Amino acid sequence: MPLTPLDIHNKEFSRRLRGYDEDEVNEFLDQVIKDYEGVIRENKELSNQLLSVQEKLDHFSTIEETLSKTIIIAQEAADDVKGNAKKEAQLIVKEAEKNADRIVNESLGKSRKIALEVEELKKQASIYRARFRTLVEAQLELLTQDGWEVLESREQEVRDREREMKEIY
Repeated sequence: MPLTPLDIHNKEFSRRLRGYDEDEVNEFLDQVIKDYEGVIRENKELSNQLLSVQEKLDHFSTIEETLSKTIIIAQEAADDVKGNAKKEAQLIVKEAEKNADRIVNESLGKSRKIALEVEELKKQASIYRARFRTLVEAQLELLTQDGWEVLESREQEVRDREREMKEIY
């Protein structure tokens, strides 16, 4: 067990013949007590500082550990968000591709339908032209026949009869 300043102060030495000067020894012991008390005080201060520094170090170590965990969690969250964003982007692209395919297929269907309708209209127009040409030709043939003269003479006969009837009545 280490000596305390009180142990040094209370220490009694045995006396012998031709021993040391008692005042000089006491004076030296007083100086040793003062120095020893200073060393003890300084040691306590250093111990207190060491405890304070150790507490701060523990605190900063805890903060460092917390920050490390936080960074890891933030990185994992960022990776999750990035992964989810990629998945969502892929889904959006797939949906857009499906919509594009659907629109293209609908457009092709409509185009085919319109092409069929155009062909049908061309056929109908061709039939109409043929019928109209036939009708016009038939009408021209009627105009060129001699039957018109007969009709005109009959018409003249009808007018003559009408005049006669008017005269009679």
